[in-house]
Amino acid sequence: MKKRPILVFLLLLFFIAGCSAPAPAADTEKREPTFHQISQEEAKEMMAKDDGHVVVDVRRQDEYDAGHIPGAILIPNESIGFDSPEALPDYNQIILIYCRTGNRSKQAAQKLAGMGYTSIYEFGGITTWNGDVVTD
Repeated sequence: MKKRPILVFLLLLFFIAGCSAPAPAADTEKREPTFHQISQEEAKEMMAKDDGHVVVDVRRQDEYDAGHIPGAILIPNESIGFDSPEALPDYNQIILIYCRTGNRSKQAAQKLAGMGYTSIYEFGGITTWNGDVVTD
C-alpha cells in the first residue's frame, strides 16, 4: 500500500512535465546579413535627398569610364574582400549600389552587409537606368 501513493505521485509528475511547453530552441542558425533591394525609381527618390548617401558603382574601371550615374564612386566588386573599403568609412551611411545588370551589385551588397554595413540599398543595373549618365 505504501507504494501506491509514490506511484501516483510519479505519474502525476510525469503528466505535469509532459503538458508543459517545450523550451525554445537556442538560435544557433546563422542568419545571412541582409541588404534592401529597391527599384530604380526608389533609388532616384533617395538620390534626390540630401541625406549623406553615397552611390556606389561596383563594375570595372573601363565600364565605369564608359558611363556611370552622376556622383557615383567606383568600388569594383572584385576588390571587396574582408576589409572595409576606404571609401566607405561609415557603417551606417546609406549606400545605393548598382552594377551593369544587377548581379555584381547583389554580390557586393551581400559582402558589405557581411562586414556590418547596415543601410545598403541595391537597385540593379545601369543597362535599365533611365536617369542621367556621365561619361569620362
